Amino acid sequence: MTRRAANWQLVGAVTVAACLGAAALGRAQFTSFNDRSRAMLEGHWQSCREADGQYGERVYDGKWPGLGPFELHMGPYHEFALYRGIQEQHRDHRSPENLLSPSNLEVVANQARHSWDAAGLHLEVALAGGSREECESWFISLKRSASPSSH
Repeated sequence: MTRRAANWQLVGAVTVAACLGAAALGRAQFTSFNDRSRAMLEGHWQSCREADGQYGERVYDGKWPGLGPFELHMGPYHEFALYRGIQEQHRDHRSPENLLSPSNLEVVANQARHSWDAAGLHLEVALAGGSREECESWFISLKRSASPSSH
């Protein structure tokens, strides 16, 4: 009976380790905290250094009623970009088509926070710290802009 209990404990430990290991493998993860009552996109995003030394990037394709299609680029590292329209090819974050300026945020004393109003959207980002040195974690909130001048 004791040996059987030990086997089940081993199975449980291996299962938990596998689940945690699989979560750590995702380099550009986004965890949504949103119930869509206030924000269209809200959650935690993480950009981690990949095997080639580059940081991961996540692209969110937005198609919301009353707004034209758009792409929100999160990363790599502490870069952000917003473009009108959706396309398959990657876009340069330094291009004039990027509606966010600045697009590469400065981190001072492990702190960074910025908000933009562009294309009818209000984007807020804040560096959240993190438990892993090779990752940058951000809190993201994307809402309809309250400012009519941002349309």
